[in-house]
Amino acid sequence: MNFYPQERIALFIDGANLYSAARGLNFDIDYRRLLEHFRSKGTMIRAFYYTALIEDQDYSPLRPLIDWLDYNGYSVVTKPAKEFTDAQGRRRIKGNMDIELAIDAMEMAPNIDHLVLFSGDGDFRRLVDAIQRKGKRVTVISTTRSQPPMIADELRRQADQFIELETMRNLIGRNGGTPNQVKAVPVDDDYEDDDYEYEDDDDLPVRA
Repeated sequence: MNFYPQERIALFIDGANLYSAARGLNFDIDYRRLLEHFRSKGTMIRAFYYTALIEDQDYSPLRPLIDWLDYNGYSVVTKPAKEFTDAQGRRRIKGNMDIELAIDAMEMAPNIDHLVLFSGDGDFRRLVDAIQRKGKRVTVISTTRSQPPMIADELRRQADQFIELETMRNLIGRNGGTPNQVKAVPVDDDYEDDDYEYEDDDDLPVRA
């Protein structure tokens, strides 16, 4: 990884996209280790995590993860997801956070030197280009090794550097006994309402 100690760094995590990439590689993200890793690379200005939440739900399987992130160094950005019925009569959940992430990234750009984007979504190519034209470096982290690959080719080409998520498994992967995150499926355009997964109480986040 090409990082410089004097750089001011900000992380922008597309929660649903990162979850899908890690799931495709068969490992879980340890968000404490992730934050510690990038803090060691430079001066961490902010770490944003974006996800949509279903309204009017008695309990969201994402809530423990969101609470843990809030208490442990992340700025969590959420918005209500929308539920609808598709043409086949299936209940679907839609919750795209691209606009929120893009606006925050443009606002943060004057205060950082290096933006790290955890997403493979090709819609972010123009955002990366805009950030680069402000004289900032952009690293994109996703994977080509899942089936199908999660990283859009145009986004990978635009980034100053692309980091294969699989190569970070030992740096930010969740160890068997680490109780600091919940295995929950973030809401995004392609998720159905029965895609949520929630483990037992041993997986509940621990507040520091």
